[in-house]
Amino acid sequence: MAKLPVEKMRELERRFGEIEARMSAGPAADVYVKLASEYSELQPVVKTIRDYEKALAEQADLRALLADKATDREMRDLADMELPEVEAKIEALEKDMQVLLLPKDAADEKSAILEIRAGTGGNEAALFAGDLFRMYDRYASGRGWKVEVLSASEGEAGGYKEIIATVSGRGVFSKLKFESGVHRVQRVPDTETQGRIHTSAATVAVLPEAEEIDIDIKPEDIRIDTMRASGAGGQHVNTTDSAVRITHLPTGIIVVSAEKSQHQNRAKAMQVLRSRLYDLERQKADSERSADRKSQVGSGDRSERIRTYNFPQGRVTDHRINLTLYKLDKVMEGEIDELVDALIADYQAGQLALLGEQA
Repeated sequence: MAKLPVEKMRELERRFGEIEARMSAGPAADVYVKLASEYSELQPVVKTIRDYEKALAEQADLRALLADKATDREMRDLADMELPEVEAKIEALEKDMQVLLLPKDAADEKSAILEIRAGTGGNEAALFAGDLFRMYDRYASGRGWKVEVLSASEGEAGGYKEIIATVSGRGVFSKLKFESGVHRVQRVPDTETQGRIHTSAATVAVLPEAEEIDIDIKPEDIRIDTMRASGAGGQHVNTTDSAVRITHLPTGIIVVSAEKSQHQNRAKAMQVLRSRLYDLERQKADSERSADRKSQVGSGDRSERIRTYNFPQGRVTDHRINLTLYKLDKVMEGEIDELVDALIADYQAGQLALLGEQA
């Protein structure tokens, strides 16, 4: 286990005390909100630090009792019995501390843009993309997050060729960021008369939602085109040109939004464009910083097949961590905590291993 950074722990305790004092002094509302956010972020870390320090003090007291020749037999037996429990507690708290003190991803607390696109498999792929969106929608609902569809292109037999939505809430990106990649489904389509299992796929991309402060888009770097919007089946949605297509000239990224309001379309398209550019910068920084990174989970490679949903066997397998669950029905209903938590734990284990090598 890597050595705990004592100086950093002291600094966090000092900062926590400073925030407490400033909050109790009754600052302006906007300042208070910022302080409260930092306070809630530091609180679990500082509580663990204090529990750890208390356990170390207990350990020192027990060892002093055992080393003191004047300690009577009864007290010595009691100290002998308590010492292993306290040492086990210290070891557990050290592990918790290692995770809590891992370098934070600056985007973890952000909301996210969720993009799902049907891949190989035609109509069945579009249906599966719809199933995936429903799965994430239910998962988000269970956590009190808000989901808003920004744009959607429906499949001919249902589902979606493509759907883009915002998932708003605290810490959304930290939970969903490992969902990016190719999701594969194996099942018998409703149209299949011979009962043959078909394989199709959908691609998921989860981007941290970027604010204007994160990404500055120069007006000369974008071209905005308006066009006539049409709904499913060619139905006319609006009598004026309302769909908006924004092209980011330096990168070639194109974003289209085709709701009824041209003003809303422009805002939504800019929202998605900002997040894609922010994600592009993050990926570039990640690859430069850790070209030799061992943690497969954190690679963010969207061409990588990450998970298989096998309906005949009722199982879902995440190939990155070799985890198979035989409760596909519950997973498709949005109960994906076990998968999400296992991916986060695996990533943290990889980060701890790297810290151990660097120590």
